[in-house]
Amino acid sequence: MNKSVKIFKQREATMRQSTGIAELDEMLGGGLLPGTLTVVLGATGIGKTQLGLQYLKQGDIDEGENGILFDMTSRGDTQNHADYAQRLFDWTLRERPPVLTDTLPSDIWQREVARWDALHLFQRTGRRVTMTDMDFDQKKEWKSDLNRKLIETIAFFYGNFCQGVRRCVIDGIEPTDRASDSFQFELFEYIYNQILRKEADWVARDYFRVEFRKNEEQVKQHFYEWNTVGCLMLCTTHEVMLDDLLTRQIESGDVLANANTIILMGKQREGSKIGRAIHVAKHRGSACDDSIRSFQITEKGLKID
Repeated sequence: MNKSVKIFKQREATMRQSTGIAELDEMLGGGLLPGTLTVVLGATGIGKTQLGLQYLKQGDIDEGENGILFDMTSRGDTQNHADYAQRLFDWTLRERPPVLTDTLPSDIWQREVARWDALHLFQRTGRRVTMTDMDFDQKKEWKSDLNRKLIETIAFFYGNFCQGVRRCVIDGIEPTDRASDSFQFELFEYIYNQILRKEADWVARDYFRVEFRKNEEQVKQHFYEWNTVGCLMLCTTHEVMLDDLLTRQIESGDVLANANTIILMGKQREGSKIGRAIHVAKHRGSACDDSIRSFQITEKGLKID
């Protein structure tokens, strides 16, 4: 690799990613840092999904590709992603259909095979996400189902990244008393460490396995830098008020402890009324605005006052 290409790669890896909300970018000192994890915390209905979709849609402007959505909800309730995307951006969210066999397509290099906007892995399973809710046999069944779906998960992320996608949102993380008790966090740890933060050729090895050598040349042609990919994780909390989120304890080993950036969204008293407010609680590697800003949900998405 010549010097000019190397410099460009280094610069590309440290470029900020816009959230699609100018005021929030300003609070973040210019935007989010690709190659790191951003966690958004807030109760149901506070506006996390709108923020996530604005971030994904900004990818079309900045990278030439909309970002992708990985939905972890498992209890059958809808997140309304498709409705929000259509209403906010006239964006028809293309959800990847479930794989009905154990064999995934090897021709992942074709755009029509690989390029999907969303994947809802456990749609309509109706299962709870904490180990304490299950007996031994239920845990074993869930674990087996999870392992079967890992290859489908790799295909979704890897195929999209090979097509130029550089941002993703992980949604549907349900509240638990302890992160270590959640199957969702277990799956997220796999996605984050074994897909998002792993060299592209090693992700390809996990996908193709014994077929890797046959696809090695295509793997090289579709190589991407993992540290140019941004990840936004949307976590639902029991806490509704922003003040309660600000005093929330972080469990040792919690994904929040390892996040580069934490954004809090909660309700706040404004005289005799209750409004919405947002705060950047953590943002490593950059100076950020530590103020609390009010925001509204409009027909165009989240708008910070």
